[in-house]
Amino acid sequence: MSNHSLGLDEALTTYLRNRGVRESNEARELREVTLAENEWSRMQISPEQGAFLSLMVRLTGAKRIVEIGTFTGYSALWMAEALPADGKIEACDISEEWTSFGRAYWEKAGVSEKIQTHIAPALETLDAWIESENPPVFDMAFIDADKENYEGYFEACLKLVRPGGLIAVDNVLWGGSVLDEEKDESTTAIVQFNESRTHDDRVHLAMTPIGDGLTLCIVK
Repeated sequence: MSNHSLGLDEALTTYLRNRGVRESNEARELREVTLAENEWSRMQISPEQGAFLSLMVRLTGAKRIVEIGTFTGYSALWMAEALPADGKIEACDISEEWTSFGRAYWEKAGVSEKIQTHIAPALETLDAWIESENPPVFDMAFIDADKENYEGYFEACLKLVRPGGLIAVDNVLWGGSVLDEEKDESTTAIVQFNESRTHDDRVHLAMTPIGDGLTLCIVK
């Protein structure tokens, strides 16, 4: 979890954001307030990662997105701003407090109607969709929640994201701790997830060093 890109010093981060990121006023305000007021602000993605996700929405032509792990809604805001008028994000999180914090900024940016929150353990929401009579079909998924359930989230997304759709998975480098000899439960889960994807022939794969590491998977 990181609100800065791994390996970039402050000067280069500033240059990158000044020259390569078009952050809306509402997104900037939400990011800055989260950093100032939320003790878990390190869970927020960086502006450069937000810009990248926004570009992925536009490149894929996505209209329907599932987000697993919304926090205060910064990433959802970036993606919603890139969606067409009839686009929709189904935002899954366990905290009403955190998602409610971002709602004012979604409204200010004029995208609140594009974001539907689901406050429950995400696997319950995903499984309910999969087992429903008419499961939703998504163009894109963004996974950025508890690492121990990454494998479960990914498997569910493979059932819900259309062939040719994109699954983006955050924190796959985990601050570099994936290389540590002694690993905690979250790190172990990420390492196992990464190893499983290496030879997963159900997707086309690219792990990128954006943010805290972002794996991109195109569903075959």
